[in-house]
Amino acid sequence: MTETTLRVKTGSPYARILSYGAARGEHLVPNEDIVGPIDSSDEWIRQRTGVVTRRRAGKDTTAIDLAEQAARDALERAGITAEQVDLVIVATVSNEQRTPGISAFVAERIGATPAAAFDTGAACAGFAYGIAQADALIRTGSAHYAIVIGAEKLSEFIDPSDRSISFLLGDGAGAAVLGPSEEPAIGPTVWGTDGRPEAIGMTASFTEFRDGRAGWPTIRQDGPSVFRWAVWEMVKVARAALEEAGVTSADLAAFIPHQANTRIIDEFAKQLGLPETVTIARDIVDMGNTSAASVPLAAARLLEEHPELSGGLALQIGFGAGLVFAAQVVRLP
Repeated sequence: MTETTLRVKTGSPYARILSYGAARGEHLVPNEDIVGPIDSSDEWIRQRTGVVTRRRAGKDTTAIDLAEQAARDALERAGITAEQVDLVIVATVSNEQRTPGISAFVAERIGATPAAAFDTGAACAGFAYGIAQADALIRTGSAHYAIVIGAEKLSEFIDPSDRSISFLLGDGAGAAVLGPSEEPAIGPTVWGTDGRPEAIGMTASFTEFRDGRAGWPTIRQDGPSVFRWAVWEMVKVARAALEEAGVTSADLAAFIPHQANTRIIDEFAKQLGLPETVTIARDIVDMGNTSAASVPLAAARLLEEHPELSGGLALQIGFGAGLVFAAQVVRLP
């Protein structure tokens, strides 16, 4: 029997991020508004997390709405039309329905159909996962232009009396448009899972809620163990991403970590030996922790406040429930 050779596609030699876009919850919620149920204070929250306020969406605003707004913003900044997009990836843990994914709604709303569309549920690492996937698909010819979105409405899954994480959480979406490049602009992704799903998760399943065996599922975490893991283990991942990209911390223009906690961010900077020339994203101060939206929202703000960083290298890293993680060095648009 004659063996038939399969035909395969090849794409651009490299991919790059062309733009970022952002959408933030419309309500600014200061610490004073949420300290009562957790028997705490503005000072305690600031000292432990660095959060002063957080953005939360209104009752009628969904994660889909936020994702659409961020996608439109990113497309406008990139100068790309929705019709040119043939891949939409949305990283989220807060879609209000199990199916279809947010990505399908976004593709339809912005007019990107018949683009391929799928969601990824890698929590706070989801955006970096999406960048890795879009980069690979562009280079193999399966996509030409892609939108990667991190979108969350975490306020839907908050217990106001929970002291482990709920006071940290915010709502928003960040998007990136990716396209072909003749020069390397996205380094290898260092990613994986630590196999500890119990460290960050939900208080109950939706099946338990349906059957009356539990209340509405909310997000919770084992704060001390997650903090130690992030500080000591994720720095190793960040270093590995630098090494895989063939650069050092001195080559960076910016550091964009998951906006989980300012103490974690400070420890990162210290252990990585980041020089003063590296600008560090600190979107968490008035945005809170937005899980999959965290990194792109921080990147979008960084470029708005520091346009001189354009074209420079940035190390981005996300980490969270699973426990999952992903890091890569990218050239900023």
